[in-house]
Amino acid sequence: MAVAKDKNEGFSSSAGLMRYFDSEDAKGIKVGPRTVIAIAIIFTVVIAVLPVFFPMS
Repeated sequence: MAVAKDKNEGFSSSAGLMRYFDSEDAKGIKVGPRTVIAIAIIFTVVIAVLPVFFPMS
């Protein structure tokens, strides 16, 4: 009865996720959570105020 004990491999269910998140951290634009919320609020206000300036009659 042979049991493979390889110290370099973790659980197969989490190994792919760990590699995915490790590789994604180095790429792309980094935006803080406050910036995302601020952009969402500004976008919402612009959409809400747009009918005042451009009425659809």
